[in-house]
Amino acid sequence: MNLNDLPATIHRPHDQLATFAARLFAAAGLDDEKAACVADLLILTDLMGRPTHGLAQCGAYLDELAKGGMRATGVPETIRDTGGTLVWDGDYLPGLWLMQRALSIGFERVQEHGVFTFAMRRSHHIGCLAALAKQATDRGLYAMIASSGPHTKAVAPFGGKEGLFSPNPFAFAFPTSHFPVLIDTCASLTTVSMTRQKAAAGESFDQPWLLDAQGRPTRDPRVLEGTDERGTLMLLGGEEAGHKGFGLALMVEALTQGLAGYGRRDAPTRWGASVYLQLIDPTAFAGAEASIAQMDFFVQQCHANAPIDPSRPVRLPGEQASRNIEKYRREGVPVSVKTVAQLRAWADRLKVDDGAIA
Repeated sequence: MNLNDLPATIHRPHDQLATFAARLFAAAGLDDEKAACVADLLILTDLMGRPTHGLAQCGAYLDELAKGGMRATGVPETIRDTGGTLVWDGDYLPGLWLMQRALSIGFERVQEHGVFTFAMRRSHHIGCLAALAKQATDRGLYAMIASSGPHTKAVAPFGGKEGLFSPNPFAFAFPTSHFPVLIDTCASLTTVSMTRQKAAAGESFDQPWLLDAQGRPTRDPRVLEGTDERGTLMLLGGEEAGHKGFGLALMVEALTQGLAGYGRRDAPTRWGASVYLQLIDPTAFAGAEASIAQMDFFVQQCHANAPIDPSRPVRLPGEQASRNIEKYRREGVPVSVKTVAQLRAWADRLKVDDGAIA
């Protein structure tokens, strides 16, 4: 296959891609369960239309496995377990697998406790938060997930110009009759992944979503790559209302590092995450039917709201993801040529058949 002869993206069946990715991870040292779990969640992320956190992460994960940054074997250590709350040390095991394991425990315990709360230190990267939260909404539960990278200094506090914390993503999700609402945001206007993607492509952002080393707004993603003088990601809210993004960042820092008892104070030097997860069963409150009725009504009111542009009616977060899943299951998952090249290189290195992306 000549990559130059391909369109910008190719489309392949989701199960075919999941099997291929699992074989790559297994060849890199993960056992079959971990390999399949990580692969399935990356493919779900692509199905939802979040390509920066789907198969595009394979290369980074495989590189981390090769270097020992991500541990291939082992289980998390339980720091504290009260039944309704659980704290783990993830020992830098695959974050997606750790989160799926924590969710499975939570799905059992929330039936007894009504609310299940989990915190984890020293996890590896946990991927797309919305893809994880969807596991909860599929079971009629609410979910809150937050993640911070204690080693990352890409965002400055409001009023500052030196990187201090990570984008600090936060997700909140709840079910409705027709689709799950999946809110997945972060404390900065853009992410490190998107910024690196833009820089590699030689592109600029459409809006000034970063700050240069002097704290001036810029569209240039390369400012994040500086050494002596490095820029930062602009906080959600921008120059005038960045205190709101700063507030969100502080909340995530407290939920993840504060409750997990590990974070920036410990000065970690490797890629990893402190994590917070909470599952809420509406049957323990006013009831599942009441919850669905209220949220369905609100969704209908949003849809009925007069749009600024008639060609772009109001859409709720998660709505397009549900449509994408249906479309890509039918038509195949889009994979960029760049990601294809990366996957083929790893397949060659690990002696794995790359027929799935040929």
